[in-house]
Parts: sequence; C-alpha cells; structure tokens
Amino acid sequence: MALRGLRGDHAGLVTSCLRIVERHPTSGSLWWLAARVLTATDPNAELTQLAHQTDADPTGDHLYDSLGEDVTVCVIGWPDVVADALVRRGDIAVLAVDVHGEGSGLVNRLHRSDVEAECIPLSGLGAAAGACDVVLLEASVAGMDGALAVTGSRAAAAVAYCAEIPVWMVAGLGRRLPGPMWSAVLGRLESAGSPWDLDDEFVPAGMISHVVGPSGLTLGAGDLGRAECPVAPELLRT
Repeated sequence: MALRGLRGDHAGLVTSCLRIVERHPTSGSLWWLAARVLTATDPNAELTQLAHQTDADPTGDHLYDSLGEDVTVCVIGWPDVVADALVRRGDIAVLAVDVHGEGSGLVNRLHRSDVEAECIPLSGLGAAAGACDVVLLEASVAGMDGALAVTGSRAAAAVAYCAEIPVWMVAGLGRRLPGPMWSAVLGRLESAGSPWDLDDEFVPAGMISHVVGPSGLTLGAGDLGRAECPVAPELLRT
C-alpha cells in the first residue's frame, strides 16, 4: 500500500525499494517484491497481483500434506509458514528450540491448538535435532547454493545430516532469488557484523534433503535455485 502511493514517480519508487532491502537485507520476500515491482511495466497492477499471490501462497498446505502421521519434528525459533502448518496438525509432536526467545511462544501457540510440543533450550539443540524424525527449517531467503535461516539452523542441519535425518527447507513464495541478487544478500550479510551476532545464518545446500515450496515437496536442494523474480539492477546498488 505504501508503494502504491508512488505511482508515476519511478525515481521515488526506486529509492523506496532500495531503502526497503537495505533495512531488511535478509528478507527474500521483500527483495522479491521490490524486484517484481521495479521490472514491471505497470507497477501498480503488479503490486495488486503480488498481494493476491502472497495471500494464496500454498507452501504451508504442501507442508501440511507432506508430513507423515505421528512424526516428531524439530523447529528452530518460530518459523511463520512452518508454524501455520503445524498448528493444523494434531498428530505431530514438535520440539521447538528456543532461539531469540521465540520457541516458548510457539509452544504456547501449539498447546492452544492441542498439538504436542516441548520447548527445548538452546543448549539442547543438538539433542533435539538428533531425536526427531524431520528437521524443519524455514528460509528467509534462498539461492542456488543454500538458504539463510534463523541462527541455529545450520547446527541443527549438520546434526541431522550426520544422523541421516531428513532436513526440509521450507521456502515460501518469494524467497528464492536469482544469482546476482542472492550474491548481494550474502555480501550485505557478511558486512553486517560478526557471524555469531547475526539473526540469520547460511545453510549449505548439501545439508538439505528436501525443499518445500509453492510447487510442493521436492527431493534435494535444487529447487532453491529456481528464481521467482527477474534481476532488478537498481537493487544491486548500495
């Protein structure tokens, strides 16, 4: 709605989109939004279409359908798309690792929906990842060689990989970027500070066994490289 107010002001639209991605450098959906708008012949019509597509994102439904019955899943923090799917499943046990103080809130939300869930302290991340049937991670942004997810995701993925436990990367609509924009995201992340002080971290594609996205569940991490928007050169400036 804010961007619609800039209809006819292309320079203002470019500046606004640049500010959006600079303030939220690891939000793939905002990069996707900005790129789609800046490369559209009619930005206002494109914004309307993007709003409809976001509301209709089927990723959560695919995750809901793909999980087996009576499985135990491990999640990190409070992943939005994953949580929406788990709330609707009453036959799944959830081990929620308390990262950034979000795990306890997710557990309370799941309990209100009669979903079996346990809050795991950060010190128990490795044990939780090794004791579940599936590790569910959620990508904030993704590219051909991996994805960014909340801190703790890489450690959970590494434990699961060594224990031969499936690692599913849930990449909702708009999270997968083309190569140049993905490289720009990684570059900004590297310059943002020490890796151990950041809210997101890189999870290599080699640790990911499956990807859940708008097209459903796919084997391997190859689907992360399927960009959902064109390259917007304006966004590569700083």
